[in-house]
Amino acid sequence: MNMKHKGIGMTSQRTRNRLIERLRAEGIRDEVVLAAMNAVPRHIFVDEALASRAYDDVSLPLGFGQTISQPYIVARMIEILRNGRHLNRVLEIGTGCGYQAAVLAEVAKDVYSVERVQPLFERATAYLNELQVDNVTLRYADGNMGLPEVAPFDGIIMAAAATHVPRALLEQLAVGGRMVLPLGAQEQYLHLFERDEQGYHEKRLDAVRFVPLLMGKS
Repeated sequence: MNMKHKGIGMTSQRTRNRLIERLRAEGIRDEVVLAAMNAVPRHIFVDEALASRAYDDVSLPLGFGQTISQPYIVARMIEILRNGRHLNRVLEIGTGCGYQAAVLAEVAKDVYSVERVQPLFERATAYLNELQVDNVTLRYADGNMGLPEVAPFDGIIMAAAATHVPRALLEQLAVGGRMVLPLGAQEQYLHLFERDEQGYHEKRLDAVRFVPLLMGKS
């Protein structure tokens, strides 16, 4: 466990348990991921006006044209990324409010997360500090470039939809590593890339809806 929770009194454990049961019913099987989802207080990461909906299985607006992903999608992507194995170094592109980074912090040794919108970067930093998450490193940068100075990563996860796979990210994936990201413009699908000694293998998975991946910092 990498965090000491505050503000828990605001939501009952029963409310959170209901979300975990819903995720289980929707097909999430990885108990490590379910435990991580249960451990992270999602209401900390959403606007106070939306806190009553924090444990509904819906995405919620963050401002700046961004959203906090639906819990099912967070659980699904991390389940695919983990594939039953322990994760050492993980890269997240698109920190947003920091919620997914906090869940990743429960299942990975070290998490690096990149956010291009400065107010969101600052907000995520404050939330993760409040929860005393000590194994996430946040960077204010253009996620398309990844973090070559920290690579390779045995897991890369992207919280925005690209029209093509950023080459830099593929190159920063360790041999034996997995990358999960949404691809597409009008129609988006989750894609899994696996790297082995021979190269990269791609698999198309579920239909999804994400905000677009943008270039540069703002």
